Amino acid sequence: MTPSPLALVYRGPATTRGCPEAVADLLLAADHGFDVRFIGPKEDLDLGAGALASAAIYAQPGGGTLSRAFRKLRRHRDEVRAFVAAGGGYLGFCLGGYLAGATPGFGLLPGDTDQYISSKGATVRHASNAVVAVNWRGRTRELFFQDGPRFLLEKRKTTTVLANYPNGTVAALVARFGAGRVGVVGPHPEASSDWFADAGLPAPHPLGIDLGLDLVNAVMTP
Repeated sequence: MTPSPLALVYRGPATTRGCPEAVADLLLAADHGFDVRFIGPKEDLDLGAGALASAAIYAQPGGGTLSRAFRKLRRHRDEVRAFVAAGGGYLGFCLGGYLAGATPGFGLLPGDTDQYISSKGATVRHASNAVVAVNWRGRTRELFFQDGPRFLLEKRKTTTVLANYPNGTVAALVARFGAGRVGVVGPHPEASSDWFADAGLPAPHPLGIDLGLDLVNAVMTP
């Protein structure tokens, strides 16, 4: 019997409560039969080359500020890069998308990241919880948003843009890095209806779970 592909979801000081669990639920809903486990300093698995060696996916959920998160994770930068370069998949949601960039970050993208809220024509101008519209593969959808990144592309040859914000900046993409693939998204397609209710925001219908699964599938596609 073929073993289930291992998907590791970081949970630790570089995440916000509820974000790792939502990403884990998304991966469990995927069609790939993932064995989903949390990885981090207080988990059964600690982040490092040894744990990553047996994984198909490493997922970096949302969290707090980029500078603080990178201070917690910078010692793992080379390990994460080596994992993806050797054929692994990286999934980054919101802060995890920022961390895929270079200033600072893991340096996995063919470019870098910046705040969407600071871009010209942004439809959200504050760092608080919000709902943002995106055009995902030609369809307009609304997603939960917490000061997520836009992605600045320097090389598009090995990149597939999945979604754009209303001002045309990139909201989600999949790119090659070595033999692996990197999938990142600025908003939170993994957000459940509870996220909207807790923030006092109207929940869109449908929620973005299908878009999150599209991102996962794009990373898993050879």
